[in-house]
Amino acid sequence: MGDAQDTLNQAIQSTTLKTGKYLTFTLADEEYGIGILKVKEIIGMMPITSVPRTPDFVKGVINLRGKVIPVIDLRLKFGMPSIDYTDRTCIIVVEIDSDDMTIQIGIVVDAVSEVLNIKEEEIENAPSFGTSLNTDYILGMAKIDKGVKILLDIDRVLSAKEIQLLGER
Repeated sequence: MGDAQDTLNQAIQSTTLKTGKYLTFTLADEEYGIGILKVKEIIGMMPITSVPRTPDFVKGVINLRGKVIPVIDLRLKFGMPSIDYTDRTCIIVVEIDSDDMTIQIGIVVDAVSEVLNIKEEEIENAPSFGTSLNTDYILGMAKIDKGVKILLDIDRVLSAKEIQLLGER
């Protein structure tokens, strides 16, 4: 009986955690969302200093008011083709919680859209693509107007090893 109650509590908590405000942005022609509480700030593109021997999706680091912050290109992380940055391209500074640390990283996106208040009934679980495809980083799918926005669990977009690598910078 205790196990069933625990499972029910986890399901309720999971749904409750998904409900809320999301910053939405575009990558290619898709719309994504990140929980607004994870977003620290949105800045325009600025000079990024390359760091040798990092994965392709790691663009480098920026100096943001005296703090060095690693920057990743979310297009490249998700296996999308690279594009030239435009005046709408920006960096969203987010806070990522890993096992034993919290770090701020910048993610490059094509354009920021808006902040949406997404309700529980508008969110569906991520579809299953089989065991060979890891979709843990997808919090859910928000059905907004006639489209779907992919809600990201930003803490899981990068692996623990990648977060540790960025945290050492």
